[in-house]
Amino acid sequence: MAKSSWLREHGIQNIECIITDINGIPRGKVLPADKISDSGQSPGLKFPMSVFAVTIMGDYTGVVRGDEAYRDVDLELRLDIESLRLAPGCSSPTAYVFADPHGKDGSPWKLSPRDVLKTILDLYRQKNWRPVIAPELEFYLTAPNTDPNQPLSQPIGRSGRPEFSAEPYGLEAIEEFQPIIDKIYEAGKIAGLDLDTLIHESGRAQLEINFKHGDPLRLADQVILFKRIVRQVALTHGCYATFMAKPIEGQPGSSMHLHVSVVDHASGKNVFADADGKDSALFLNFVGGLQTYLPQVMPLFAPFVNSFRRLVPGYSAPINVHWGLENRTCGLRVPESDAGNRRIENRLPGADANPYLAMAATLLAGFLGMTEKLTPSPQALENAYRHEHALPRTMDEASAKMEGCEPILKVLDAGFVYAYCNVKKAELREFQSVITPWERQHLLLKV
Repeated sequence: MAKSSWLREHGIQNIECIITDINGIPRGKVLPADKISDSGQSPGLKFPMSVFAVTIMGDYTGVVRGDEAYRDVDLELRLDIESLRLAPGCSSPTAYVFADPHGKDGSPWKLSPRDVLKTILDLYRQKNWRPVIAPELEFYLTAPNTDPNQPLSQPIGRSGRPEFSAEPYGLEAIEEFQPIIDKIYEAGKIAGLDLDTLIHESGRAQLEINFKHGDPLRLADQVILFKRIVRQVALTHGCYATFMAKPIEGQPGSSMHLHVSVVDHASGKNVFADADGKDSALFLNFVGGLQTYLPQVMPLFAPFVNSFRRLVPGYSAPINVHWGLENRTCGLRVPESDAGNRRIENRLPGADANPYLAMAATLLAGFLGMTEKLTPSPQALENAYRHEHALPRTMDEASAKMEGCEPILKVLDAGFVYAYCNVKKAELREFQSVITPWERQHLLLKV
């Protein structure tokens, strides 16, 4: 069916054309449906390049690419019409569609996070490999918080009470928020999201949604839409939903674990298992690549100052890149499975990470491991927290590692890495200008 027919069939009046900035924030334009041609495009649709130099505070760093930055040249937006889907909860019939920016010469814009992921996926295609990913995304429901100087608190559930203690996997705890959960599933179904199971996590009013495994690009799109849908649903029920990595002191952080496998494009066979069903050489190489390169791309997994507050011992959060079978103290966990489902779980990304970039960084590290034939360390057979904290502890340290890693820079566009790190440095400068309650509490009358 032509997309124009699909739009008419669903009575679509408006289309939200979505691109994501470096931080994964959805930005874009709203179009009348009649602006979409039968070919599935909207000729003349443009967007300024400066959107890829916006900080989380909404400021422009001015660093985009070369001498064109000061002119803020328009980019051509080409709609990925295969991403077209219904938008739930709108006042008029609306659809979502993702768009890819292109430069004046018609080439894809390398600072676009979606293009970064596409570039890595193309490396796999050249090897006749197809990566498969299943994200697990955690988030908190909180009471409304209109004063950022006040800490977050738990929302009131159906019982009329907030949660006072941890309720990991609690069914009755989930029922406290059943109206919200039902609405999330309903909206997700309308939007065509591949949602699987939902559980109550270890934090108070912390939930986790599992996505069904599939194509990384489509699932990254879905993560972006899911976050938006969940926030909207929470607001209609009188609470907030947050994907901050560490929103509440003394509570577990929120992650975006990525389960990854690679299949042969022609046969569909999982290349992570050999003929005997054991770990293949490619699987071990992939793990070796993750161990070698994930610490070099930490800004893509921990994009904000708050992100590093999550990466501390305990709460099943990683502090290194040890790997082990069914070992959640490791940064890299191998779930027990049969040969067809052999996979590795990257536990480093926070829920605040841009899904395109977190997936791209994971797949790039594994790809380099397979092509460079890297060997992993022995599996961790004990508590991996007993090993050294081997991940960057600050954004400064993490950015310096990424900017200095030649194998990464050979694949990722150097302009992208430069622009990304400049956004992170601008955000860090802003953070460092803020005087925190801790400083007033402990320094005000003592030093």
